[in-house]
Amino acid sequence: MKVFLGGTCNESAWRERLIDMLQIDYFNPVVDDWNEECYLRELKERVLCDYCLYVITPLMTGVYSIAEVVDDSNKKPEKTLFCILYKDVTLDNTMVSFDEGQMRSLRRVGTMIENNGGHFFNSLDNVAKFLNEKGRINV
Repeated sequence: MKVFLGGTCNESAWRERLIDMLQIDYFNPVVDDWNEECYLRELKERVLCDYCLYVITPLMTGVYSIAEVVDDSNKKPEKTLFCILYKDVTLDNTMVSFDEGQMRSLRRVGTMIENNGGHFFNSLDNVAKFLNEKGRINV
């Protein structure tokens, strides 16, 4: 079993924290030099992976990951996972957080994902638990 790790980049350490908890395979799309080849590989992995996870943190600067997760929840809800982290710590240990208005909006997106048949989480621990349990079932 394999999970695609989409969502916030921008020096967020969420991927490293989650990878340490996972007992399944994963695809990390973050690379030093983003190019067309990387984009095409990401598209392929999103199809091949059993789950597509999108983690949104306060380090998010673009909104494309939100569009991706909503689109995936409509087209392939059974494999769509969405997680909001209220706070995030950068690789240099700077703490940032969403304000309450941003959180209200993101929770509504999470509800939309669930209503479409996807899964909505509020912690990396819960994401890892879900994926590791699914990985054990599929062995």
